[in-house]
Amino acid sequence: MKVKVFSKDGKETGREVELSDEVFGIEPNDHAVYLSVKSYLAAQRQGTHKSKEKNEVARTTKKAFRQKGTGGARRGSMKSPLVKGGGRAFGPKPHSYDLKVNKKVKDLAKRSALTYKAKDGNLIIVEDFNVASAKTKEFAAVVNGLNLKTTKSTFILEGADKNTQLSARNIPSVYIVESKSLNIYDIMNCKKLVLNEGAVKALESNFSNN
Repeated sequence: MKVKVFSKDGKETGREVELSDEVFGIEPNDHAVYLSVKSYLAAQRQGTHKSKEKNEVARTTKKAFRQKGTGGARRGSMKSPLVKGGGRAFGPKPHSYDLKVNKKVKDLAKRSALTYKAKDGNLIIVEDFNVASAKTKEFAAVVNGLNLKTTKSTFILEGADKNTQLSARNIPSVYIVESKSLNIYDIMNCKKLVLNEGAVKALESNFSNN
């Protein structure tokens, strides 16, 4: 598949990039994408929720009611889950939500997601660039040039300097990531995927080595 290369101003450079079918032209596997996204989102959960059980509540252990004759349930402590302010029965405890997904499945999911972006025309290739200074307006000019002002987009920029990364972080519709840190959620959680030429080569190299 051949895709046109644009400058950071959004103008055609007259060049095209040949995308590898092993990365951008496979038969997508929806289940692999589902598992990878589910695993990523699960890993974002802290899992620190906790409620106090009967043995952890600081209340008196004095018997509040006589054993029989009240017409109610027997309870020997105000810590009982049956009493307001008592401990919670079978409450949540801290635990990890991590879901294990094999590396090959994660790679298949990324290639499937990249293929979907390419087939749907939501993949934009730009020539390698860096902005002059760490100012939001510098990267906003790039976004406007590519006609992505109101479009949620992920920029995969290989070799982006600190100025470029800093200039993009205050634009709410834009997220910047390097190819080595790319995950399935970065690809799926956007409308347009923008790659510079260096990122295309890096992705194709990474997947060809797996």
